[in-house]
Amino acid sequence: MESREVVIIGGGPSGFTAALYLARATLKPLVLAGEKKGGQLMFTTEVENYPGFPEGVMGPDLMVRMEEQAKKFGAEIRQVNVTKVEFINGVKKIWVGDEVIEAKAVVISTGASSRMLGLGEEKLLGRGVSTCAVCDAAFFKDKKTVVLGGGDAAMEDALALSKFASEVTMIHRRDEFRASKIMQDKVLSNPKIKVIWSTEIVGVKGGGKLEGIRIKNSTGEESDLQIDGLFLAIGHLPETSLFKDQVELDEKGYLTTTMTAMMQSNKWRVSDKDIWRDGYPTMTSRAGVFGCGDVVDYRYKQAVTAAGMGKYLTGNVSSW
Repeated sequence: MESREVVIIGGGPSGFTAALYLARATLKPLVLAGEKKGGQLMFTTEVENYPGFPEGVMGPDLMVRMEEQAKKFGAEIRQVNVTKVEFINGVKKIWVGDEVIEAKAVVISTGASSRMLGLGEEKLLGRGVSTCAVCDAAFFKDKKTVVLGGGDAAMEDALALSKFASEVTMIHRRDEFRASKIMQDKVLSNPKIKVIWSTEIVGVKGGGKLEGIRIKNSTGEESDLQIDGLFLAIGHLPETSLFKDQVELDEKGYLTTTMTAMMQSNKWRVSDKDIWRDGYPTMTSRAGVFGCGDVVDYRYKQAVTAAGMGKYLTGNVSSW
């Protein structure tokens, strides 16, 4: 059985940043990055809002640089999938197939994936289909765009696009939004944004790039829309299925850490709250198991916030 000081599960911005700082602390972290190493940035074109790149940087290039920097200081990175974990009685075991790795501390940074329609739109990500208007809105200057969703995230996407796109159409399956009143007011009063109610997307068209969508309303009538951009704002799915019986998750499936638990409620026991007072805000409900990045953060989901959480966590792990 292989034994390590720290094992990091996940290889996005938070995981690679944690690896960099833990390596500099001479803890020789092992990163099990998964076959989809690099996270969602591997499917992003130009990133214009990451500090230090005034001309922008391609998402995959940014992740390669992060990985190389972590390796430079001694992190080991394996592009393999974790198949099972067991965090019982202080012992932390990670399985990669039949191989078992034991760790003193584990960092979970498996991220969250955008909820998709299942209509083949995944192959058009970065080619007209996006899950982040804040990231990509500027690429759709004077273009026709559609935002799918009805929550605050969808409102934010539509407002961001309205600054660049010639047309912004919101499509929502219900006859009213679930977003906050203030966000609804901003959208509904914006002359560049129109809403199609009680309608779903039933088809996505395009070969090398997005060409249009097919929609269906509540009466069953179908029609086609020719558009340049489709922005999906229908939620995210945290990558936590491996951990659901090992650490506490919130009602949405996101990893619960001491920090998020204390912010959201007082449900944790006094002994658990002592962990917060002792300085382990990124620790999960299992001692020695920590979380960072989009698997914890259901609100911001930006590369820079994920990286920041990865750095913040390393102080907790080192002192543990």
